[in-house]
Amino acid sequence: MSKFDPYNHLSIILNSDGTLTRNYNAPTVNANPEPSPAGDSTVSKDITLNIENKTWLRIYRPTKLPSNDNTVARLPIIVYFHHGGWILLSAADVNIHTNCSQLAGDIPSIVVSVNYSLAPESRLPEQYCDANDAISWVKQQIIDPKGDEWIREYGDPSRCYLYGCGCGGNIVFNLGMKVSELKLEPLRIQGIIMNQPMFGGVKRTKSELQFATDELLPLPVLDLMWDLVLPKQTDRDHRYCNPLLEGPHKEAIGRLAKCLVIGFGRDIMIDRQQELVTMLVKCGVQVDARFDPVGFHNVDMVDPQRASAVLNIVKEFIV
Repeated sequence: MSKFDPYNHLSIILNSDGTLTRNYNAPTVNANPEPSPAGDSTVSKDITLNIENKTWLRIYRPTKLPSNDNTVARLPIIVYFHHGGWILLSAADVNIHTNCSQLAGDIPSIVVSVNYSLAPESRLPEQYCDANDAISWVKQQIIDPKGDEWIREYGDPSRCYLYGCGCGGNIVFNLGMKVSELKLEPLRIQGIIMNQPMFGGVKRTKSELQFATDELLPLPVLDLMWDLVLPKQTDRDHRYCNPLLEGPHKEAIGRLAKCLVIGFGRDIMIDRQQELVTMLVKCGVQVDARFDPVGFHNVDMVDPQRASAVLNIVKEFIV
């Protein structure tokens, strides 16, 4: 039997200069700033965030805006960070685009999807810096009379939520701890949504051993993702990966906005996610934990029923 190759599993090649050749070609879709004749429920547009870092945003808004007494009602703002294990995908990925479009249309809301830097070309904390850039950009659009009209005209700065899937859940967790330092007023972070968030550690958990040969996300692949994104000469007990360990960051955790944590029972990281909830509660954070005993990592990206269930949970959380 040939030895399992996580690079081959992900269809990637590590080059001698430390970059990746990504042969994993997920289908992508362009933004649609104007509704099609078929009548799209949302429109979207792409905005450059940082030219030097090549980061950008895809912004979504409903085509039919709710109104109160003939006045357009303000919508919650969701700042969204996609999955992909730090190394794959983009805000243009068709599944990510569809998910954000559904959030914008069904909640309804203004969604700002962040196309952050990928590893290993950029290692942590660069992704966290991209997140800081994104939330600061949203604030600027609110206070600038010439800011983006979708956010300035339709977004409610008092109802901003951070939403992350997979590694995106890790990003919003860390961004949430920085909120008090960023001075985001009048933008107010009301909640943090972590859908199957990505955390790890050196010591193996029961679920990591039980699902080590998972077809989608086997343990060697999970280890490789952390090897490619963590700062060099660190291990998986670095706080970026394992925030459960004691450290000065624990005080910042206690200042997090209310959190929604979503997980599935056959996710290799389910034990990490449940331990995260326990830690959040011990730190005094208000937590809504929704764990489905059935389902694997990213099941909601391929199963419409699970996607609908997750969307309904998120809708309940957002006020």
